[in-house]
Amino acid sequence: WGGAAGDSGGGNDIQWCFSQVKGAVDDDVAEADIISTVEFNHSGELLATGDKGGRVVIFQQEQENKTQSHSRGEYNVYSTFQSHEPEFDYLKSLEIEEKINKIRWLPQKNAAQFLLSTNDKTIKLWKISERDKRPEGYNLKEEDGRYRDPTTVTTLRVPVFRPMDLMVEASPRRIFANAHTYHINSISINSDYETYLSADDLRINLWHLEITDRSFNIVDIKPANMEELTEVITAAEFHPNSCNTFVYSSSKGTIRLCDMRASALCDRHSKLFEEPEDPSNRSFFSEIISSISDVKFSHSGRYMMTRDYLSVKIWDLNMENRPVETYQVHEYLRSKLCSLYENDCIFDKFECCWNGSDSIVMTGSYNNFFRMFDRNTKRDITLEASRENNKPRTVLKPRKVCASGKRKKDEISVDSLDFNKKILHTAWHPKENIIAVATTNNLYIFQDKMN
Repeated sequence: WGGAAGDSGGGNDIQWCFSQVKGAVDDDVAEADIISTVEFNHSGELLATGDKGGRVVIFQQEQENKTQSHSRGEYNVYSTFQSHEPEFDYLKSLEIEEKINKIRWLPQKNAAQFLLSTNDKTIKLWKISERDKRPEGYNLKEEDGRYRDPTTVTTLRVPVFRPMDLMVEASPRRIFANAHTYHINSISINSDYETYLSADDLRINLWHLEITDRSFNIVDIKPANMEELTEVITAAEFHPNSCNTFVYSSSKGTIRLCDMRASALCDRHSKLFEEPEDPSNRSFFSEIISSISDVKFSHSGRYMMTRDYLSVKIWDLNMENRPVETYQVHEYLRSKLCSLYENDCIFDKFECCWNGSDSIVMTGSYNNFFRMFDRNTKRDITLEASRENNKPRTVLKPRKVCASGKRKKDEISVDSLDFNKKILHTAWHPKENIIAVATTNNLYIFQDKMN
């Protein structure tokens, strides 16, 4: 199903296979273990997850085994560290959760890796480095670290490096704090690799990666009188190769594209992307379900994808009045909005992602289903992340949901969907057909069936 990474669709269809699952098997989920973000690095060799307990776990892809050419390297734990701790804001009497909202990798410049992680209030720049040698043979101290009496030193030794077991160290190099009054929902690294933005409900700030004590406010939509508040910022992202351009989405379903060359405060957008509402679908819930939960530029920088509650839309940056493609994620839920409002699911924030060649997009749904849409063939598929069929190389069977009427044998009825099992976070390897899908507290890795 779908075109291979470099292929424009058609002939070679991807068959997705189970590869691995990470995390506890038991059904009672510890709150701290719930995965809150998933992100591949630029080469795809590393895969990071953040969770509600403030931890970051990094998986590394093993080098391919030459004897078994069909087995692609598995991902194994490379480093785990506590990124954020719970805090308390004494001025406002508010607890600040340790939950990791977003992780963004910096492009690799030397042997070490760097990533940004953020909770609601504080962004941290982490350095992840390897140590496999240690110095021995100091003149002034023993091997166990005790200092020697200088009068007993009669010869001069040259210290040497000796091999040791590999240690992966994570150390916080910068802490960017105290710049957000509201909760941070997005961070995005600029293509100049020197600056990044952070967005909360009402403001977007621009930072330099080396400077922690000041940031520039580039968007501020806070009204003078908070009672006039009608919309909030839901996501923001820098353009992948035009360093002066960024977009932010709103709870009203609009996307604004801003140009930092135009003025220091980007309150006047350059472009406003908005689709007029279909009057036939108008309902009490229209405003809620039109809120955009995620926005992502394509790798090429020509398109952007937005996710609202029921659909994924692809916009051409040169056309503001409507999207060029619209994909229904779970249209069968339109008749269920009332109960989804009552159980708060209607406020779930689903993310979306592109494959490496921008030909397929992926996003999550309920019942641990996730969806893919092939932009060339216009075919779509529903797959399930579950422990039922988790023998490696088991091909995933497409799932079908029956909206109403008579249910066919292998279809699932809408009323039996589990709304507590939801896939909000997914990631696609930048170069290969390998995907990471987070279900509550488990991370599934799927890959295409290698012929």
